Amino acid sequence: MDRSSGGGGLPRALALTLASALVWGVAHFVAGRRIAGGVLLALYLAVVAAAVAAKVYNAEAAELAVQPEMLRRLTAGLIGLGVLWMIVVVWSYLVVRPAGLTGGGHSLAAAAVVLMCVAVAVPAAFSAHRSYVARDALTSIFRTGSENGRQVDTDDPFDGQPRVNILLIGGDAAENRTGVRTDSMTVASVNTETGDTVLLSLPRNLEDVPFPPGPARDRFPYGFTGDGAGTPGLLNEVYQYAEEHPDVVPGVAKNHRGPRLLKDTIAGVLGLRVDYYILVDMFGFADIVDALGGVRMKVDQPIPYGLEGAVLQPGYRTLSGKEALWYGRSRTNSSDYVRMSRQKCLMRAIAEQADPKTVLTSFDKLAAAAKRTLSTDIPQELLPALVKLSNKVKNGAKINSLQFVPPLIYTGNPDFDLIRKLTSDAVNTDPRQVSSHPRASASASPSEPDGESPDRDTPKAPSKPVSLDTSCPS
Repeated sequence: MDRSSGGGGLPRALALTLASALVWGVAHFVAGRRIAGGVLLALYLAVVAAAVAAKVYNAEAAELAVQPEMLRRLTAGLIGLGVLWMIVVVWSYLVVRPAGLTGGGHSLAAAAVVLMCVAVAVPAAFSAHRSYVARDALTSIFRTGSENGRQVDTDDPFDGQPRVNILLIGGDAAENRTGVRTDSMTVASVNTETGDTVLLSLPRNLEDVPFPPGPARDRFPYGFTGDGAGTPGLLNEVYQYAEEHPDVVPGVAKNHRGPRLLKDTIAGVLGLRVDYYILVDMFGFADIVDALGGVRMKVDQPIPYGLEGAVLQPGYRTLSGKEALWYGRSRTNSSDYVRMSRQKCLMRAIAEQADPKTVLTSFDKLAAAAKRTLSTDIPQELLPALVKLSNKVKNGAKINSLQFVPPLIYTGNPDFDLIRKLTSDAVNTDPRQVSSHPRASASASPSEPDGESPDRDTPKAPSKPVSLDTSCPS
């Protein structure tokens, strides 16, 4: 085995080893091993080029980062890189180590080399752990197209449609309540070319919602009236009703019946195709906010907080997860509709503040919270296209919102024709996006044939176009 014959002894050998740990091949060039040094330097430059490319082409790298197979390869590659780097460090020392070291010198050299190996291995191991955690979270939350029956053409992920419509559900599954109550329901309709987005929010207490054709409508031909317990059937009860009554969504597995019927019902209410859903457990949502380090909001009026009389005072505040949950859910001294507006602003604030640096520093906590909190039918294969689209949304796309609440819509006797017209106007969609919907399913009763309803106190179509709400406290 070659040993350096130059002067300087152990300090020089350790300095050259450190230099080779920073730039592969330095020690080999000094020791006259030019071929080996050239190969190591070429490998090193390839690693640096890959890192620079990932930095420069950050958007493309983000698209790769949501592909489980790429993450698996990345994890293996990072582990291999860490092992190779340690080999380079040890090999570099061996080719330049001085002859005639004493026992103390050997021990000092060994300790220094081990320390250098640890220094290069820890970042690689840390990065490999991150990629493994990301893959585990992705595969836990998102199933493949073959698993959920939603095959995606990667060359045309949105199937030629001008918009993708995703139902965002806030599920309130408290310990003192059986099942899931969907108190927040918003369809995000996103232009697949520009990223321009319209948020269509439906109130939880919308009554007599028409079900899609099939067993559910056969049971409730004049709109959903609940389980017969003496209270009107509300939109936020549809999810749990489907879970408890498999016969209204035949052939669909447990925990999928609720999302399926709710998606199809809201699609009919809006007259808009609903492609996918994302369900967020509201209590787990607090964990996500805490993992992000809180969310900064302007509280524009006092909001009762907690069960002990605390109050979120007006002003700019960084809300903890629990505070954000109360900010979004509190109805004390306000209404469902005010709460819907706060939820919209809260979602927007989180989206704006979830920057890459914050996400990376809280990655493990976020991944764990997401696994506990999120469920969806979005296929894994669609994620790269959605990441690309989300970048457009965050980088200058228009985000407007429309809430179907009084006085625009009377929730006790909704004008579903008006809702569908306003939806169509709001998204300015291609005619293929808006489906016809039988009037009989909206507000008819057994004594009202052909879906004609009496002239009750229902808001009429506005004489002027409804402006979309874009405001949040600032």
